[in-house]
Amino acid sequence: MNHNIIDHPNVIAPPPAIYAVPLTTGILLQTLFPMNLLPPVGVYVLGGLLFILAGILAVSAIRMMRQSGTSVAPNQPTIAIVTDGPYRFSRNPIYISLTLVYCSISLVANALWPIILLPIVLILIDRGVIAREERYLEDKFGEEYIQYKTCVRRWI
Repeated sequence: MNHNIIDHPNVIAPPPAIYAVPLTTGILLQTLFPMNLLPPVGVYVLGGLLFILAGILAVSAIRMMRQSGTSVAPNQPTIAIVTDGPYRFSRNPIYISLTLVYCSISLVANALWPIILLPIVLILIDRGVIAREERYLEDKFGEEYIQYKTCVRRWI
């Protein structure tokens, strides 16, 4: 058995960390150099709604992955392409949910700094995680995954 074969997408970092570090940095910057995102009225409601939406999306996506027998962790092998549940509409519903949580926390903190850092997060996720995952899935599943990509958007 060849132990040098990598059967995972080899992403640049765990996706939750890619979201957590800039979010934490943004919150720290907010305490040092306050810049409110919105007037205080409504940030809790909007933030709470985004958080609930993120939770529903994440739970549904994770449930579909577990039902297919494949791992959510990008450092583990993928054994099936999941196309049910939220994966019918997006190839990356978990990353969408992480983005919604990030925005939700930014809103509840009424902090503009994390939002300023969000494009960096999305570029890192897109190029350092999703692009690697997609190359891996194309190599592993071939035409089956390519066909899925043609039918379902990367984000929304």
